Amino acid sequence: MKLARNIIIALIAGVIVGLALNLFAPNVFGPVDTYLFGPLGTIFLNLMKMLVVPVVFVAIALGTAGIGDPKKLGRIGGKTLGFFLITTAVAIVIALTLALVLKPGAAGDFDTAGISYEAQEAPPVMDTLLGIIPTNPIAAMADGNMLQLIFFSALVGFGIAMLGKKVERVKEVLEQANDLIMYLITFIMKFAPYGAFGLIASAVGSQGFDAISAMGMYMGVVLGALLIHTLVIYGGAVSLLGKRNPIWFFKNFFPAQVVAFSTASSAATLPVSMKMAQERLKVPESISSFTQSLGATINMDGTAIMQGAAVVFIAQAYGIDLSMGALLTVVLTAVLASIGTAAVPGAGLIMLAMVLTSVGLPVEGIALVLGVDRLLDMVRTAVNITGDAAAAVVVSQSEGVLGEPDGDGVPAETETA
Repeated sequence: MKLARNIIIALIAGVIVGLALNLFAPNVFGPVDTYLFGPLGTIFLNLMKMLVVPVVFVAIALGTAGIGDPKKLGRIGGKTLGFFLITTAVAIVIALTLALVLKPGAAGDFDTAGISYEAQEAPPVMDTLLGIIPTNPIAAMADGNMLQLIFFSALVGFGIAMLGKKVERVKEVLEQANDLIMYLITFIMKFAPYGAFGLIASAVGSQGFDAISAMGMYMGVVLGALLIHTLVIYGGAVSLLGKRNPIWFFKNFFPAQVVAFSTASSAATLPVSMKMAQERLKVPESISSFTQSLGATINMDGTAIMQGAAVVFIAQAYGIDLSMGALLTVVLTAVLASIGTAAVPGAGLIMLAMVLTSVGLPVEGIALVLGVDRLLDMVRTAVNITGDAAAAVVVSQSEGVLGEPDGDGVPAETETA
């Protein structure tokens, strides 16, 4: 919590410095961003991303080896995927409802005549599914292809479980590697406040107060939907299905949320979020490694909320009415796209382009929301990793392997029962 406090202080300082430079010294901001803010953020992000591949490989291999039984692994995978798909659909519905009620696109006069945006084309869903099996695991690691890495790591863990004592030394090496990686995570996190300062100062300073205020209603809808989804859906799932106190859950997972906010990267935050889930939320390593690694790749509830709000905002800005059929299409397309574009760089905007196309809205409208997307991306990343942790808690509880919480982690009604 001391680290989280220092990161929050750094974030506040970064917001103040970034806005001050943007308002009072815009000519100074460019050089300062290039030689100070940018390098601070990039160094920290690279340090975190450096550990992602070894963390995922070692954790999933050990986790799968710990589970052992293929039927149990399939059951855990099914529960995890079901949780992600259901919460993603709920997230989009929340965003669509808020946007339709508050009408962010009608709040101002948006110039849609001269805007343009070149959307990347998403690969066919079948190609993505077939691409899960790597032809070269080393290349998958080098490219950071998370779905392929997860598949290969799980296969290695399955082999370790099946061979047992024959490969006991291999398992010991992986366990020692895991200890080493956990130490490196703790060491690197000492630089987190400096990285957080640079990242937020750069993001806020580059956008400026005018851009933020012009898109205030749209940002309010997205942030409101993210807050509702986090507290009600995730909090409710942790309480009702995970049998844990939501306040205890959010308090113990808070440091990972702060790191996610500052980095705006689920992958970069993965080492920290897994550490918090295993040490503070008492999720077994076997389930944490599988669920959270998979979630960092395909669980995009925060992104889904952005898409729902953006679709309605763009439709209102262009003066286009969306029918109930179109809204249902948005929900279905976004849920399927969250898996189909999982391994594609910039998946969020590709997904948004797919959703807009599916209901006949101009893809160029994405340019309207790009200005503030960097800031919103920081918040929705924190929501995404919170969903991954909530899923880990729920799945662990359903399997009867969730550890006893430290302090008041059990809801009162459960204690009474």
